[in-house]
Amino acid sequence: MDFVLPSEPRPVRLMNTVWADRGGVHDALTTPADLARWLTATGLTAAEPPATAADLRTAVTLRDALRRLAALTTDDSRAAARSALQDAEAAVHAVNEAAVAGPGRATLQLLDGKLSLRAPEPAADPGAALAVVAAEGIDLLTGSGVLNACYAPGCVLYFVRDHPRREWCSTACGNRARAARHYQRHRTTRTAP
Repeated sequence: MDFVLPSEPRPVRLMNTVWADRGGVHDALTTPADLARWLTATGLTAAEPPATAADLRTAVTLRDALRRLAALTTDDSRAAARSALQDAEAAVHAVNEAAVAGPGRATLQLLDGKLSLRAPEPAADPGAALAVVAAEGIDLLTGSGVLNACYAPGCVLYFVRDHPRREWCSTACGNRARAARHYQRHRTTRTAP
């Protein structure tokens, strides 16, 4: 299974395990095995550790909390992108609860006279890995990136704006949005008296 937008930060990648296509809105985390694959794909675990139903519930709660807070941060009003958690206070509590369960964060290291970031070692279990995502989500939601909602027709994804002119999560969504505008423009001129 491929996960969407693999170049985005891990909290955004977790939020984007809810995605949409012409068939509707889908969830990429429906089984503990899906969670184990996602943790490995994001580099949080060295191998696919066995994930439990409780780990899956934790991941889905964290994802829904991050999506709710992302909607708050980006003024996202897309109905299809709504999170199962509608209370922002509950979302903050869920993210904080997940974050405190984890191992140490990234640290600084001095190599050859230069400072560099040393990422934490891959987690041994899904709970610790999700705590890393929660901590990264806290950093993301409090200003370390410009989080945006993709308003292309039918899209429910979030992305970090890495260029001032970026409006959509992907070129496919940009093309879909431009095509929809073109269609709407030509449709209204044809129907006008």
